[in-house]
Amino acid sequence: MAGELTLSPVLSDALVILGSAGIVIPLFARFRITPIIGFILIGVLVGPSGLGSLVDEHPWLYYITITNVVRLVPFADFGIILLLFAIGLELSFNRLWQMRKLVFGLGALEVLISGGALALFMGLAGDMNTAAALALGFALAFSSTAIVLPISGTKSPVGRAALSMLLFEDIMIVPIIFILGALAPNAADEGWGGMIRTLWQGGLVVAVLLVAGRVLLPRLFAQAARTKSPELFLSASLLVVIGASLATALVGLSPIVGALIAGLLIAETEYHTEVEQIMEPFKGLALGVFLITVGMSINLAEIAEQIGPIALAVTGVVMFKAIITGSLLRLMGARRSTAAETGLLMASPSETTLIVLAAATSALVLDAETARFWQTVTAIGLTITPLLAKLGAAVARRVDATAQNSEEEEPATARTIIVGGGRVGRLVADMMRTHTKPYVMIDSNPDLIELAKRDGYRATFGDAARGDTLARLGVEDAPAVVLTMDEPVLAQRLVAKLRQAYPDLLIVARARDPDHAAAMYRAGASHAVPETLEASLQLSEAVLVDIGVAMGPVIASIHAKRDEFREQLERDGGLSEKPRLKTGSLREREA
Repeated sequence: MAGELTLSPVLSDALVILGSAGIVIPLFARFRITPIIGFILIGVLVGPSGLGSLVDEHPWLYYITITNVVRLVPFADFGIILLLFAIGLELSFNRLWQMRKLVFGLGALEVLISGGALALFMGLAGDMNTAAALALGFALAFSSTAIVLPISGTKSPVGRAALSMLLFEDIMIVPIIFILGALAPNAADEGWGGMIRTLWQGGLVVAVLLVAGRVLLPRLFAQAARTKSPELFLSASLLVVIGASLATALVGLSPIVGALIAGLLIAETEYHTEVEQIMEPFKGLALGVFLITVGMSINLAEIAEQIGPIALAVTGVVMFKAIITGSLLRLMGARRSTAAETGLLMASPSETTLIVLAAATSALVLDAETARFWQTVTAIGLTITPLLAKLGAAVARRVDATAQNSEEEEPATARTIIVGGGRVGRLVADMMRTHTKPYVMIDSNPDLIELAKRDGYRATFGDAARGDTLARLGVEDAPAVVLTMDEPVLAQRLVAKLRQAYPDLLIVARARDPDHAAAMYRAGASHAVPETLEASLQLSEAVLVDIGVAMGPVIASIHAKRDEFREQLERDGGLSEKPRLKTGSLREREA
């Protein structure tokens, strides 16, 4: 029929997901609730077990539901890949090396003890054979990287403990999958032989990625930065993460290993802040797709039929894992508050649990009915993870009144941010170093940053006008922001943006002339220094003194002329008070 609306299944699913994100994120942010719960609930509502089951009776529901979860799985997997890539950007190899004892100590103990204890319990209480009990026990021992780290961060004590355990769990995915293959009733030597082959091939690929990445990535991103094209920067970032993920996947390793390595390599370059900022929206959307698929796997009818056993299983797994994880942290010297909060945060099963259960089912280690029951338990556990995080924070405050908030990051030194790495920015940095004041210089020109770092300046690549670049550098706690770039329109926009976001921030800006200085003051600058004016006054001072005029009258006339221009700026800028054209001493400012 002409004019009839027809949508392909893929386009229909995409519209549902984008519409869900447009509703969930602002709505839940309005009530200060994590959108994780919202995405899962949306998945339950629009999935095959929710409104999707009514499409045959009401065809119009096709346009607002998703009836085939399988189509979303690749997008959900990509979300996990981007998440691990972002984690790598935050880590760097130096920080990972510093955490090696936590990763291979705490992480290994958590997986082995939790998995072993759960397997023993399943074997005794569930009357399972050894292979099935081991598969189920270690599947439930995993915790959700995709949900836990966005909640905990990676820099707080809770975040560091969670990250160390999750990193080891991610490493253990491959051997556990292969061991399940070896335990299959119809397996011969293929399982162990395949694991050995994957390990040496994977080790070779990882070594190649590490060497090639250190050589090629700085050059690749430097070329992208020179074009000043955000699209090219995004393309380079996606090329790196997808290429590294495919490389590890081709030899049998998990693609998230390649994504993590790609992030770690980029974290060693000066472009990591820009890459992290560009990838943030894509990571959030892809993670939302994953959470929607989790919600779709929850069948409310099946839960209603088995509400007792399912509730008992969820409660038992959560309590068991919380006790094991919290006890391990206490034995390793963690505070009571950190142990309690981390234990509850890590207590739920994981998206990896679903992968291990599927592998165990295909290997005939677990029967389909048992796997389906524990998949439902896992989906519910993922749903309640944000609630467990809030419960953990509340328990932490009770058991340790002096504990810091779990979301508080490591204290960072407040530093002045210098925007622009040219001659003016360098001069400001020199004065900061002379007076031992911490600073960081930022510029979107990779060549200037490279030269500055080579000359010993604290410099990083980034576009100060885009997104939350300055926020990542700590602008909220910065003593001042100094704008030194010779781009009048961009500087004026940046001043207005900073003043709106940070009303009390000291903003010192370079201006071309008095007219531009007046515009900068109107935009919200604390101080604007016109180059032409100050250069003219200094030239006048030099020539008058050298031709024989006494220093005192010269300085007085310079001050008088500066006052004239101050009055002119007051008139031109419509200011309520006279601005300072040149910052004096503390005594002069207090006078």
